[in-house]
Amino acid sequence: MAGIECPMLCGNKVKSESLMSDHIDSGCTKHILTQENGHSPIIKPSPFFANRTSTSVSKPSEAVQPSPTPTRSTKPSNQPPQNGLKRPLEAPQNGDGPHQHEQGPAYKRAKLRELHKSAPLAERMRPRTLDEVCGQELVGPEGILRGLIAENRVPSMILWGGPGTGKTTIARLIAHTAGCRLVEINATSTGVQEVKKLFVEAQGDRELTGRKTIVFCDEIHRYSKAQQDIFLGPVESGQVTLIGATTENPSFKVINALMSRCRTFTLSKLTDKAIVTIMQRAVDAEYPEKPPSLIDNEFLEFLSAFSDGDARTALNILELAFDLSKRPTMTADVLKRSLTQTLVYDRNGDQHYDAISAFHKAIRGSDGDAALYYLARMLQSGEDPLYIARRLVVIASEDIGLADNTMLPLAVATYTACEKIGMPEARISLAHCSVAFALAPKSTRAYRGLASAMEALKEPGKAGLPIPLHLRNAPTRLMKEIGYGAEYKYNPDYLDGRVVQEYLPEKMKGTTFLEERHLGLQLDPDINYEAEEIKPEI
Repeated sequence: MAGIECPMLCGNKVKSESLMSDHIDSGCTKHILTQENGHSPIIKPSPFFANRTSTSVSKPSEAVQPSPTPTRSTKPSNQPPQNGLKRPLEAPQNGDGPHQHEQGPAYKRAKLRELHKSAPLAERMRPRTLDEVCGQELVGPEGILRGLIAENRVPSMILWGGPGTGKTTIARLIAHTAGCRLVEINATSTGVQEVKKLFVEAQGDRELTGRKTIVFCDEIHRYSKAQQDIFLGPVESGQVTLIGATTENPSFKVINALMSRCRTFTLSKLTDKAIVTIMQRAVDAEYPEKPPSLIDNEFLEFLSAFSDGDARTALNILELAFDLSKRPTMTADVLKRSLTQTLVYDRNGDQHYDAISAFHKAIRGSDGDAALYYLARMLQSGEDPLYIARRLVVIASEDIGLADNTMLPLAVATYTACEKIGMPEARISLAHCSVAFALAPKSTRAYRGLASAMEALKEPGKAGLPIPLHLRNAPTRLMKEIGYGAEYKYNPDYLDGRVVQEYLPEKMKGTTFLEERHLGLQLDPDINYEAEEIKPEI
């Protein structure tokens, strides 16, 4: 009689398939097929039932010192598991009984501790509770998100914040606190088909266990708008709770249909004080007795300013500082210089747009120093000089405009120079143009006039008003016969080009879009015009 090998890896064969369930329920001790040579079978509890059956084996010595038997293979059987039970991921390779059992949980904990120690400092210092999250009021004691979690009403949401502000950590803590199953995906590496499978698994898990599933999608903005449609149905039906994380403005990067189904929470940039607190925790954890002498509070404040509100960056730099500070010849100044070789600037993120916006506004405000600062910051961080030159062409017409018509040719020439000679020489042309623009007089007459005309077209009936007949083109005989172009007065034929002639449609006669002033009329309450003997023209 061959028997059937137990799928729980106890190493024994059961008399028949019908007895397999009872064998497994007994902790792999019943219905074992006796070996043909007459020796007793090995009664070794399955690892799956180790805790449950450790006291039920009457002769533990049999598990430690089995009778001589032919060598058995430790490879898992191809027989499918009974009663839906899955065999462990790894079969024991060496040793039997108590030795293997003693190494179980303790061995795994030791391995986890080793893995934890080898992880980067930023990973090791992740908060384990919501109370440990620093610098985000949303999950603070009075935070709106904290309240929703406490009431077990976690909605689908978009977490919008810069790098290192805690998006991933908060998502994990939400799932842990709410007792939900968490599945983490990244838009850069998880395809649509894989996401569909996750939704099916989530539905099955909920039907089987009643647990909700939270799908955390990091960098959700990396999915195309068509790909984002995959989330609509499952989110709307409550099949899953979606937590999407993005560093980009979701108004531009996430489809409206998904935005309407999710709540958007903005994670604020961490303050220097919060960054110092986070780094101090790391110092206390890594050096509970005495930290390196170079890693003092002044040094942590220096790193917090450099990290630009990014806790991950701060902790990564701090970890490097721990290593460098061990060198016997290291000084505080050398350590700081070693850690601050590059600027914090993301060419593809919000800082890319923030820097060019600040550059534009500095020129508009006639602040040449600020314009040069932001120009240098962008160039140092590898910004495309043509991108900056294109913005200068826009500034020439939008902000300087009619006050100095020579600035537009200068901007075009600057763009051509950047195109022809490239970096690093192109930086000089960009600086020349930027300072010239900052010092030039400003006029927004043309820009504001166009804006007024565009606004007028929004009024009912204004966009389709008939063009006066005398202004219409008359290339054919028929058009001339019906009056197109008739009675038009060609201005160059008249003295000083002056004629009495209407150019706007009849219903818009007398409308003015172009103002007489180059700039606006508002007074800045922060300026004491009388003390500075400035008399604004009104």
